[in-house]
Amino acid sequence: MSGGGAVVRWMFPDGHRYARLVPPLLVLTFVSGLVDAASFLGLGRVFVANMTGNVVFLGFALSGAAQLSAPASAAALAGFLAGAATGGAWRREAEPGRLFAPLVAAQALLVALALAGQAADWGRYPVLVPLACGMGLQNALVHRLGVPDLTTTVMTRTLTGLAVDRPGPGTVRRGASVVVLAAGALAGGLLHAHAGVEGVLAVALALLLLLAVVPATRRRHEDEPASGHRPPPERE
Repeated sequence: MSGGGAVVRWMFPDGHRYARLVPPLLVLTFVSGLVDAASFLGLGRVFVANMTGNVVFLGFALSGAAQLSAPASAAALAGFLAGAATGGAWRREAEPGRLFAPLVAAQALLVALALAGQAADWGRYPVLVPLACGMGLQNALVHRLGVPDLTTTVMTRTLTGLAVDRPGPGTVRRGASVVVLAAGALAGGLLHAHAGVEGVLAVALALLLLLAVVPATRRRHEDEPASGHRPPPERE
């Protein structure tokens, strides 16, 4: 039994259509912590993944609170909504599991754009907006997959479930989500202290590229016959 398979069966003992995507979804949760660390610590007290906090920051900024920027929070919200709308509309009738690799690849492209903007010192918004768009794509994908308790960004309801519901597989899923997000934020904070925003985004980009390639490769292997021989071509 592989480690990944054991984790999946532990979290979904009764099975789930997209249970095989549990490990990649946890990696996306880690990425959320990374990019929010980069944006909050390096782009001026603004979130690109946690939109609940960003809405609150927008309210604080409009009230005149120091060190908070209403335009930055609004730009992050707009970018997130644009990414989410795009991710929701793209191939709307397609089976969501088949959209995982291409949407994560698109998110990786946006993170690469943000990384290039940071390296070239283009300013705050050319970095902030692509990151927010990428997180919108990620959340649209997660919404379409509908895997319980693995939202990759939102933890308020997850923590409520931990406190309210009886212990069970859902407790494991929620606990893993909280721990992995916190680990991503911790790693992002440490990376930012030693390598700046560029270092954090470089790690996030590497993880996204890995996620975009591995599930697609695994699907191709699963689609091949067990004997390893391809079926003969159909006659016209």
